[in-house]
Amino acid sequence: MIIKLLLLSGLCVAAVLAYRSARSARSLALRRVGLALILSAAVVGIVFPGLVTAVANAVGVGRGADLVLYVLVVVSVFVWVGVYRRLHDMEARFVELSRKVALERAPATGQEVSPSAQAPEGR
Repeated sequence: MIIKLLLLSGLCVAAVLAYRSARSARSLALRRVGLALILSAAVVGIVFPGLVTAVANAVGVGRGADLVLYVLVVVSVFVWVGVYRRLHDMEARFVELSRKVALERAPATGQEVSPSAQAPEGR
């Protein structure tokens, strides 16, 4: 029962992060701390595999390998959310940059457009 609450709360946190506003120094620090915790847990799990099974049994999972799989699924959701947000931010920056370039290349009002500045026809 405990594992269900942990997994569902992890997914809820991932959902909140997906819709949160722009990145900050605090979120960068939290990501770094999270990475350090995950790496530390991985080292402990490799050195003491029996401990993983004990933790799995404590939270209601039969085997340590199953617990590792469940944690991997939740962590991969966090990675997907991070990639989605990064791509969304890059797309927004690309649109803004495209608009700025288009405005800079646009002729001033009242001036004639040279043939080389016109967009190619037929597209």
